[in-house]
Amino acid sequence: MSQLNKNDGDHYPVHSFTTARRTLTETDIVNFVNLVGLHEPIFVDMEYIHTHMPESHRKRFAPAPLVISIGMGLVAPIVEGVLNRVLKNQNVGFVAGMAGLEANVSCPAFPGDTLKVDGEAKIKKKTSSGYTLVEIRHLVRNQHGETVVDFSETIIYLPPGNIS
Repeated sequence: MSQLNKNDGDHYPVHSFTTARRTLTETDIVNFVNLVGLHEPIFVDMEYIHTHMPESHRKRFAPAPLVISIGMGLVAPIVEGVLNRVLKNQNVGFVAGMAGLEANVSCPAFPGDTLKVDGEAKIKKKTSSGYTLVEIRHLVRNQHGETVVDFSETIIYLPPGNIS
């Protein structure tokens, strides 16, 4: 796996990880589409899909935000350990939350596809005011090893001693 984009003078180590696998179901897709209100023809009208979509997409497929959510869910059981390795010997405050997310979709995910995440995590930046940004890159791959979605989330940590 290639490393995260490196900036000039970047000296923080990259920590790799792989998650367990999970098979995507049609129920997952239907529930997600209804939960978030994605009532577009490409997600709710199979006749539309059969007549208006290219041959490779003529069956139900997962919206990219669902694949991203599954990727985050697969990482959730191990994220604390990953972040502990990234932040080892670093003086940081409490986690303040997600500061950003960037994603690129490479191919569709269909019901029956089994997904896993190959990932990398590293300190992206330490700011002059004491904040620490950690980048977690997720390569969500299907059972064929194809990358379905490549996304990175940035987590922000407060300066040491800051509890507000």
